[in-house]
Amino acid sequence: MTRSVLRYVEHVISHVPDGGLTAVITCVADGCGGTSGPRDDADDAQDWALAHTGRTGHDLFRREYVDHARVTRAQ
Repeated sequence: MTRSVLRYVEHVISHVPDGGLTAVITCVADGCGGTSGPRDDADDAQDWALAHTGRTGHDLFRREYVDHARVTRAQ
């Protein structure tokens, strides 16, 4: 008979600042679909949305953020 011993170890996941952050803001007003495109600076994407609202009056956006994360053993 084979016997298995399972050992569970807790892990945590956290943002890695050196990996950066990518932001994309997309206008979801009917028929628009305008987008900031991927920006390495979230403030640049936000500025695009503010300017877009000023030009078009559109006021509803989807914000997407992508970052890097590292999983390590909990201490």
